[in-house]
Amino acid sequence: MESKDAAVESLLVNRSYGGSGSPATGVVVLSTLVAVCGSYVYGSAVGFSSPAQCGMMDDLGLSLEEYSVFGSILTIGAMVGAVMSGKIADRLGRRGSMALSQVFCFLGWIAILYSEVSWLLDAGRLLIGYGIGVISYVVPVYIAEITPKNLRGAFTTVNQLMIAIGISVMWLVGIVIPWHTLAFIGAIPCLLQLLGLFFIPESPRWLAKKGRWKDCEYSLQQLRGKFSEISEEAAEIRDNIETHNQLSEARVFDIFQQQYAKSLIVGVGLMVFQQFGGVNAIAFYANSIFTSAGFSSSIGSIALVIVQIPCTILGVLLMDVSGRRPLLMMSAAGTCLGCLLLGTSFLLQDLQLYEGLSPFLALVGVLVFKGFYSLGMGGIPWVIMSEIFPMNIKSSAGSLVTVVNWFGSWVVSYSFNFLMVYSTEGTFFMFSSICCLTVLFVAKVVPETKGRTLEEIHASMNLLTVSTR
Repeated sequence: MESKDAAVESLLVNRSYGGSGSPATGVVVLSTLVAVCGSYVYGSAVGFSSPAQCGMMDDLGLSLEEYSVFGSILTIGAMVGAVMSGKIADRLGRRGSMALSQVFCFLGWIAILYSEVSWLLDAGRLLIGYGIGVISYVVPVYIAEITPKNLRGAFTTVNQLMIAIGISVMWLVGIVIPWHTLAFIGAIPCLLQLLGLFFIPESPRWLAKKGRWKDCEYSLQQLRGKFSEISEEAAEIRDNIETHNQLSEARVFDIFQQQYAKSLIVGVGLMVFQQFGGVNAIAFYANSIFTSAGFSSSIGSIALVIVQIPCTILGVLLMDVSGRRPLLMMSAAGTCLGCLLLGTSFLLQDLQLYEGLSPFLALVGVLVFKGFYSLGMGGIPWVIMSEIFPMNIKSSAGSLVTVVNWFGSWVVSYSFNFLMVYSTEGTFFMFSSICCLTVLFVAKVVPETKGRTLEEIHASMNLLTVSTR
């Protein structure tokens, strides 16, 4: 027990390697860009269903219920992928799991491209869902494990930026091209990532966990630069791995033990609030929301892109400046306002009041929601998820958190059309209330992880129980 105490204490008092922080080397930048090709595929899959809705329903004679199944079955596949993502990432490595996910995504896009019947559409969408379920876990984890602590937040948030770009490209291109061509465009980034994976190093922390210390140091040297001093960072990784090896690899139910309670509450809580705040209702069905509000879906989609990309970039730039918590609270408050404006718009429409104002208010509500969501709530939960779990529970806990995220996404994406029929304004007022609760949750529960190494975060969140085992 004393050796465990000493190891944990050394993590807490260890000096920061690289002074104020290490620079972003070309290998780190290239590795991040290759990894976030998967995030782009994720965004393309989410963004596809909105512009493709009218064309697919007309060409294939799909009912609203059938299209709701097609839109939401992506999340079923993603839940299956998420359940397996941690084990796959541990067994195949971060690069191997990204490669596997892109094979599934590519096959899914091809199935949609050549489909003429609804079951093949659903099968293709299910395959893509499985692939992005793995991607949604492994990409932020890989980026967090390869980047220096002073850059980790910004680089991990590039994951969300590429998701936003993938959604935006689908929305814009979908205005002018048919859904078959849109599916072909979705397949191209899958091949780009598969090719790029041959040119980037494996995560040094995964290599260390597997006991491949020479490979770990070689990978770390590649990432930090040929002439950089890596001994202190390598020693910190070794100490952390050895400490958690003494605790043994956690089984699925082990993650519910008291010592991991704080990490699990933070990770699961953020994903619940992210999804039930209504993001995928807007992402999957933006066109139908604009149409219901009496606003042009084409103009609305263009306006969404204009707002979404700059706000996501701003979030990337602010991530390691303002910290995670302030940006999260600001983002959640903004999404609350956006849903409130949307609910008010549809309430005015039902009451037949200010009929000229109602469509404009809906547009402003959607733009405010997406702008503030892109600023923080989109990316930061994934950043924190990649930071808070120690190596011995990362695969099981990460899979659980990702499953919760995709389950919430399925509930919202499947039920949204039916909720809109039941009470349009009530749906958005409900989302607004959940976004308000998110602000309170972040303020009371979520820790600040800015400027701390992964090893320092793990030690501080699990110190008490590790030292008493």
